[in-house]
Amino acid sequence: MFRKTFFLTIILTLFLAACAPASVPTEAPIIPTEVLATANPTEAAVAADSSIQLTDGLGREVKLDAPAQKIISIAPSNTEILFAIGAGDQVVGRDNLSDYPEAAKKATDIGSVYEALNTELIVSLKPDLILAAEVNTPEQVKTLEDLGLTVYYLKNPTTLEGLYDNLNIVAQLTGREKESAALIESLKARVAAVDEKIAPLSSRMNVFYELDATDPAKPYTAGKGTFITLLIERAGGYNIAADIDGYPQMSLEQIVAADPAFIILGDSAYGVTPESIASRPGWENLSAVKNNQIFPFDDNLLSRPGPRMVDGLEALAKLLRPELFK
Repeated sequence: MFRKTFFLTIILTLFLAACAPASVPTEAPIIPTEVLATANPTEAAVAADSSIQLTDGLGREVKLDAPAQKIISIAPSNTEILFAIGAGDQVVGRDNLSDYPEAAKKATDIGSVYEALNTELIVSLKPDLILAAEVNTPEQVKTLEDLGLTVYYLKNPTTLEGLYDNLNIVAQLTGREKESAALIESLKARVAAVDEKIAPLSSRMNVFYELDATDPAKPYTAGKGTFITLLIERAGGYNIAADIDGYPQMSLEQIVAADPAFIILGDSAYGVTPESIASRPGWENLSAVKNNQIFPFDDNLLSRPGPRMVDGLEALAKLLRPELFK
């Protein structure tokens, strides 16, 4: 029951889915030139140089006096971004599903974001930034903001290019621009290597990506407008649910009619196996079942909009087009 409730919550949340010039005196004070030549920058000037002002995914202007040094991440994708750009040591708290990388588990667990936020614990950590994402509701953002906390809401990207933009945003918030730039260049090179192999292909094989089979006769999948569909197609496949919006359930009749050449089990972490797929009534005649083309898959590589999306793209491409990666 928890698995189904969690998955449905993810679907719902996915659907919810310039600095101003400083004032100057009308008559500037006269400062001796020898003072200008020898004085260190004032604290105000240093603060102005390091201040940050960005508009977040909710259209809110978020201001920081300097890059954040004590950060709470309340979304697994954000936690992965923070550690990937070298800001892991700045993470003092994280939600209970933020389990990657392993080092993230050392940060204080502030609990589930699918329940009432543990605001007392969050405040006690004295964060100078809370990084939210689309798994968090606008109401949660407001709750935290009303406590006087600074919250930046990072929208999910809809393309890989949007992913790179998100890395840049988090880098600005944390003072990790140099590390982020190097990471982005590496990710772009890896994506280009996959694109180079896949682009010449003239045909695409049908793929069924299973997300939740609480009802095996009508499992959930990812459809139109999702990162899963984007990456399946970029990896050389065709998602049989690509014309259905969001995260639909597909009936056995629909799956049989599409006859996928591959079945990818994003729900393998919940015990779904190729053998259990083959034993489902009516599934035995699918091409993927007949040809043993059923593969367990780490869904976190596709469902968390962070840098491991590129890992997911590479893994999918090797599954669907192994002959190109020998």
